[in-house]
Amino acid sequence: MAEERIVETPTTHTTVIERRSGGGGTLIAVVLLIAVLIGGFYLFSRQGAQNSKDAAITSAAKSVGSAADKAGGAVEKSTQ
Repeated sequence: MAEERIVETPTTHTTVIERRSGGGGTLIAVVLLIAVLIGGFYLFSRQGAQNSKDAAITSAAKSVGSAADKAGGAVEKSTQ
């Protein structure tokens, strides 16, 4: 926002002096926004990697369980 100061002199004209800020607040806001976006991207990408690991472990556990069932069935047939 511009801050205005009006100076009246004994002459017949009025001088308006405008002072503008340097925009430092805007720069800080942009930097913070970029930091939040990068942090969010990192957080979501890590969550996706964790979900992939969990899915791989679940699949491996199911495969081991299936193999154990087959081995147990083979052992039962051989003992009969």
